[in-house]
Amino acid sequence: MSEPKSQLNLLDCPRAGLIRRLAALLYDAFLVGAIWMLIGFMQQAIVGVDTNQLIDGVVQTDPLLGRILFTLMAGSSFGFYLWFWTHSGQTLGMIAWNIKLVTMDNHLIGPRQAAIRFIVAWPAFFLFGLGYLWLYIDSEGDTIHDKISATKVLLLPKSHRPF
Repeated sequence: MSEPKSQLNLLDCPRAGLIRRLAALLYDAFLVGAIWMLIGFMQQAIVGVDTNQLIDGVVQTDPLLGRILFTLMAGSSFGFYLWFWTHSGQTLGMIAWNIKLVTMDNHLIGPRQAAIRFIVAWPAFFLFGLGYLWLYIDSEGDTIHDKISATKVLLLPKSHRPF
């Protein structure tokens, strides 16, 4: 018989650092990129490859198809993070780097918090990473999107097994 899984006390876990968060984000970027490629291939299979033209070395795509593809890519990204954050608090990259997203009172986040976090994380990253660098200023080690979404990212002990 296997031993029962010990209960993890999240109160004992410190906040995750920047390098670990960015490493998990990079892992997840590969997964989301693969999803985007699949969506692109599916769109090409449905509408055909003759909707794109190469003009002066630049690929020209039908603007409507471009908007549809962008919407599908943004929606699939949101769905990816929403699913993992609300069901386990960890994406696959977060599992690999032993970090977990929870509410301030250590519960799984809800869809509203996930949406807020997802939307705010984009400018936090693309404005020179200032939203992420905030964790060095914050007394609790939270980023801007942690603060706005009332969440925190914890560093789990090495002994923790998610499955």
